[in-house]
Amino acid sequence: MPKPLRVAGEVDGWCTRCRLILNHRIVSMNRARPHQVECLTCRTTHLWRPKAPGEAAGAASGERSGPAAAPPRGASQQGRSAALARHERDWEQAIVGRGVLEFKAYDVRTTFAQGDLVRHKKFGDGVVTRVIDSKKVEVLFRDETRTLAQAMT
Repeated sequence: MPKPLRVAGEVDGWCTRCRLILNHRIVSMNRARPHQVECLTCRTTHLWRPKAPGEAAGAASGERSGPAAAPPRGASQQGRSAALARHERDWEQAIVGRGVLEFKAYDVRTTFAQGDLVRHKKFGDGVVTRVIDSKKVEVLFRDETRTLAQAMT
């Protein structure tokens, strides 16, 4: 029999930052359901989500879905999963063996070079894959590749 849910108790849920189903501490309750939770991995506080976005009501796996992780239209589910796995593997290979202190906090005023490690407040850790021009860089994050501004005054 599962333990009853209560404030300061633990519950599994979708972490909006880690983008995985993880263990959370209950911060507040609403009508006998968790309302706000704190992720025990990344320590962010957010509304409780029992499952991943776009997931069927009964399923609760750690596989990503949603607009940020969606491959091109017309791709099969198996193709999407393979593309996501490839992307995450590329990201892991790009940062493996690099120290935590090598990450630069992202700021639009900073200039980046290819291979620089970036820590973005919203997108997390990434690596600069190419310098597009003097004002833009392409950064590989865990969930997708994004174009960010640089050297803005």
